[in-house]
Amino acid sequence: MSTEHPSTAEATPRTARDCDVVVIGAGPAGLMAARTLTRHGLSVTVLEARDRVGGRTWNGLVQGADGREHFIEIGGQWISPDQTRLTALVEELGLPTFQRYREGASVYLSPDGTRHVYDGEMPVSETTQAEMDRLIAELDALAAEVGATAPWDHPRAAELDAVPFRTWLTSLSEDQEAIDNVSIYVASGMLTKPSTTFSLLQAVLMAASAGSFSNLVDEDFILDARVEGGMQSVSRAMAAELGEDVVLGQPVRTLHWAEPDAATADALNEVAADVRDGVPQDGGPGDVLAVTEDYEVRARYAVLAVPPNLYSRISYVPPLPRRQMVAHQHLSMGLVIKVHAVYETPFWREEGLSGTCFGGGRLVQELYDNTNRGANDAGGEPGVEDTCGTMVGFVSDVHAERIWELPAERRREEILEAMAEYLGPRAKEPVAFFLSDMAAEEWTRGAYATSYDLGGLSRWGHLQNRPVGPIHFACSDIAAEGYQHVDGAVRMGEAAALAIVDQERRG
Repeated sequence: MSTEHPSTAEATPRTARDCDVVVIGAGPAGLMAARTLTRHGLSVTVLEARDRVGGRTWNGLVQGADGREHFIEIGGQWISPDQTRLTALVEELGLPTFQRYREGASVYLSPDGTRHVYDGEMPVSETTQAEMDRLIAELDALAAEVGATAPWDHPRAAELDAVPFRTWLTSLSEDQEAIDNVSIYVASGMLTKPSTTFSLLQAVLMAASAGSFSNLVDEDFILDARVEGGMQSVSRAMAAELGEDVVLGQPVRTLHWAEPDAATADALNEVAADVRDGVPQDGGPGDVLAVTEDYEVRARYAVLAVPPNLYSRISYVPPLPRRQMVAHQHLSMGLVIKVHAVYETPFWREEGLSGTCFGGGRLVQELYDNTNRGANDAGGEPGVEDTCGTMVGFVSDVHAERIWELPAERRREEILEAMAEYLGPRAKEPVAFFLSDMAAEEWTRGAYATSYDLGGLSRWGHLQNRPVGPIHFACSDIAAEGYQHVDGAVRMGEAAALAIVDQERRG
């Protein structure tokens, strides 16, 4: 097996490392895999492209006009009650958590822009509420029937995967407001794609992964708790345990993983041998070599712990089997802007508002009180709430595309105007303002996670967690429980590691 990388053949010799498992990606999935492997006596090297750990969890700072720095969570941040594996890990790492602020009334913007301040159920007409309840009940039943573990195995999988989510909703109801308000919880709110672009089966998986569709529509359930100091603290703590086994700033460019099948060569057309139909044993040990700019890491297994849209950033030698290469092309990221606005005080609380705001189809579709508590990268004291108030909001899919095309000042004005529709004119006067741009982040390229094209989940879903030779996969994008959440990443990292441990025990 050649260890020379063509583009750097004349460069300084790379540092060689040998271990049992090379883990590619130092987000929650990769670090959980490495942590689990080391606890079972296997040696690891974690290679991370970024200069930080955490993946799509990212603690950040925004500076106000007065020079003061404020803490923000650029990436994923919330824990819900069903995310028991993440909760257990946070407790094990000794990281304190706190509840999202939710005292007071909520705000709803109806389709005509009318502002409603309310407690309890959303202030829609009785007819619309009845339609929403009916659609949610239908989705709850499907989620219970299909489940999150293997939706592609359901007898109706192909049928449910052929119907766009929006088409299915409109076939059941003519109430546009009800359809918009139900659709948003999967489309703009989770997959961050228009509801015409993904299937009913994909929506059902999203609901089943949270336990039910009713859980998805309950913001007090889904957006329950946060980690003091930010969710990236989970990855930082795991990385600290692993020490020098985590190597940053080293994107893997080439992964050697199998010997080609000589029978696939085509001398007449100068086609080299590959393994287009796979290898004899998937999941078992092999001869792996991961090559970065500065390192060559030889191992018996690899854990690929990056989102599927980044799989193709690596050159595989030989190329992956044809079915994986095709399947990976049909998993794509959505697009969402996470809006952070910091204020001198949480003024909405003074007005009896919780900060929870909702408006299906609006530019800013959701707002939540995201005021920080505890010690973080900008200072703070354990258990003490920040005196500044922070709001977090979301601009999704087609709205996000339009907003990114605007000049920065106009972009800011439009977003703050949209927030003021919920919270009043004081919302237009933040002391600091920041937009999370994960789509422009080279090693993420979208948010929150990947999902399949229409028809893709039933066709290729069964492949997403299946090892390819010695390569195992781990990320939130291919999780069952905790799909698209940090909890799912933790579960998948642990599952990949335990699968390798089991292989080793069976010899």
